[in-house]
Amino acid sequence: MSNPGHVVHEEEEDDDQGEVYIDEADILNEVNFDEEDLPDADDQVVDEPDDSMHTFTGHTGELYTVVCSPTDPVLVATGGGDDRGFLWKIGQGDWASELQGHKDSVSSLAFSTDGRLLASGSLDGIIQIWDITSANLKSTLEGPGGGIEWVRWHPRGHLVLAGSEDSTVWMWNGDKGSYLQLFSGHGGSVTCGDFTPDGKTICTGSNDASLRIWNPKSGENIHVVQGHPYHSAGLTCLAISSDSTLAVTGSEDGSVHIVNITTGKVVSSLASHSDSVECIGLAPSFPWAATGGMDNKLIIWDLQHSLPRSTCDHEDGVTCLTWLGVSRYLATGCADGKVRLWDSLSGDCVRTFNGHSEPIQSLSVSANKDFLVSVSTDGTARVFEIEEYKQ
Repeated sequence: MSNPGHVVHEEEEDDDQGEVYIDEADILNEVNFDEEDLPDADDQVVDEPDDSMHTFTGHTGELYTVVCSPTDPVLVATGGGDDRGFLWKIGQGDWASELQGHKDSVSSLAFSTDGRLLASGSLDGIIQIWDITSANLKSTLEGPGGGIEWVRWHPRGHLVLAGSEDSTVWMWNGDKGSYLQLFSGHGGSVTCGDFTPDGKTICTGSNDASLRIWNPKSGENIHVVQGHPYHSAGLTCLAISSDSTLAVTGSEDGSVHIVNITTGKVVSSLASHSDSVECIGLAPSFPWAATGGMDNKLIIWDLQHSLPRSTCDHEDGVTCLTWLGVSRYLATGCADGKVRLWDSLSGDCVRTFNGHSEPIQSLSVSANKDFLVSVSTDGTARVFEIEEYKQ
């Protein structure tokens, strides 16, 4: 393609003798058209509708994570590249509480199941535990030698689990702020992980292309899932079935695999994405999984048959997703700055929410399922009304 470019260039140079006549005709017209057209293009961006009912603008940098309280329907926590977290309330623009103390980006947030505590994880390697009632710092958890990739709470207690860029996983007592267990074995950053819903097992995924299954009490590594027929590149996301038997994992290689947690065996492989899988969500009311990827696709899978039910095309990469409670609808966040709602039964896009100007990084649904909150690298968090999509 470089040769035609050079040819055109040479032809332009050869025609230098006619330059005065051509420049007068072209420049007069083109400059005038540019001056008319450019403001119109800007106006189109400004005039794009903002469908949000509340915008939180307390941050001064990119936002990376959002989580809604599981018990308070208007309480939201956000974190971002300004090294700060905030607690704020939907519809109460004058109320916000800053989560101070981190020295690097706040990369992950998680409320305890009872909604009483909030964990904030940062790329500074520190996790802070906040008391929600007082909004005061309760304890600071240290140990990891690298940035925190994710934070999770035990489903029935105040145990905190976190994965780090230094290839380790740590567990603490969130009430006492005390260290409980170190899970060591991964050969790369631990990019995803969680307790099983029954609280008896831990699953973690790493960019070393392995899934590890652990005993929380002893720290024993029960299974390592790695090599063919598993992922050939780093894991990016995982979800665990409600009965604690299956882990569904996504990878940079575009593959999705289902692993039996008890046996550590790959029981199924879902192959349809052609680029990195960024997010996975299991439907609460159906035996279905949803996966989103940088190939601009949301795929809804029938897990019983390991087949795609629907492929939902986007304008850009799908960065995050969440099911809207127990309803048939789910939401996706996209690199084009749009939040879209999808009917999982038909595969149709039923609503597109405008408002953000840059990629969506994270989504969360309010406790009463009336609101969907999104955060973006544009520095804002936006709240969209989704009450009509509860069924």
